[in-house]
Amino acid sequence: MTIPGTDSPVPVPRAIPARADGRVDLLGLTKDELRACLEAGGVEQKRAKMRAKQLWHWIYLRGITDFFAMTDIAKADRERFERQFVIGRPDVTQALVSTDGTRKWLLKTDDGHEFEMVFIPDHDRGTLCVSSQVGCTLNCRFCHTGTMKLVRNLTAGEIAGQVMLARDALGEWPAEGEEITGDARMLTNIVMMGMGEPLYNFDNVKQALAIVMDETGLGLSKRRITLSTSGVVPMMQRCGDELGVNLAVSLHAVNKETRDEIVPLNRKYGLEELLEACAAYPSASNARRITFEYVMLKGVNDSDADARELVRLIRKYRLPAKVNLIPFNPWPGSAYECSDPARIKSFSGIVFDAGISAPVRTPRGQDIMAACGQLKTAAEKMSRAERDRLAAEASAAA
Repeated sequence: MTIPGTDSPVPVPRAIPARADGRVDLLGLTKDELRACLEAGGVEQKRAKMRAKQLWHWIYLRGITDFFAMTDIAKADRERFERQFVIGRPDVTQALVSTDGTRKWLLKTDDGHEFEMVFIPDHDRGTLCVSSQVGCTLNCRFCHTGTMKLVRNLTAGEIAGQVMLARDALGEWPAEGEEITGDARMLTNIVMMGMGEPLYNFDNVKQALAIVMDETGLGLSKRRITLSTSGVVPMMQRCGDELGVNLAVSLHAVNKETRDEIVPLNRKYGLEELLEACAAYPSASNARRITFEYVMLKGVNDSDADARELVRLIRKYRLPAKVNLIPFNPWPGSAYECSDPARIKSFSGIVFDAGISAPVRTPRGQDIMAACGQLKTAAEKMSRAERDRLAAEASAAA
């Protein structure tokens, strides 16, 4: 695995420890890997192909985690699978629900590391914000997760497991003989905008999203998936070619000096290089615009001149784009403040008047610390007894 540094990747191998019970987690494996895993476990080759297809159906179309509930698999194989394998989910350390309906989970890996997931319901969609790493290495100055060290990449199973866990919590697995269509589901969209930089964990993100988009898997269209990057330019083309999902870019500034300060990755991949990569992003069009995320920081990047420069850059590179203006969510120790509402309105108006969509994102889940990293930080300050109590309550609720 490659752990990138602030400005450039630094190869550091980080092995994922095996499960304490010795069983292999099937979640996140490709179809070929699943079949090979069964063969390695002693299933005859021809039967392994059939069993892999059955397991895939039970795991991803029905959400079943109990091998003994898989009624079309022979009892002897079910007993074998129970001994050798597991269909995992991230452990829930804490689960909170906001007054506005936003849900947030603090999750834990088998080797004891914590990360976050958020579900945001709206009247016409439900968006799951998925993490790709435990912590982050990019050190964006305004980002709470950026204050945490990068522990490791999440595996494909841990990434896909977030979607599975959300469907568990929302009750969106069909019962026997029942079919739940996309229109009937609360979870309709996925954004890779949680903890971490997804393009620094591309192989695992790609494998997880392939399962999510597979018609025989979780069956979510690539048009309903957005991947957000801080600007890992060399990986953006691969993302478009190999995944074809929507692209969001954490822009946050319109000149080198400011972006170097608040998004240090800009020192490696500069603003012009980033915008050129956006212009070349496969499948970007007026129907599938690139989203520029722009956090509003008082006195830093929020002037009318900044807004006009943003318009100029979008026009210069002929980008099919929209801009999400994000009121800064302060956190303890942050050096920044949120721009005043009137300043945000003026900024948005200049961009809108240029014919570019620039909505102001409505803050969600503030009462449950739904910004990335906040729940993890708060949990770390609790006593062990309090955390154990909350974990038990969260497991019961899930």
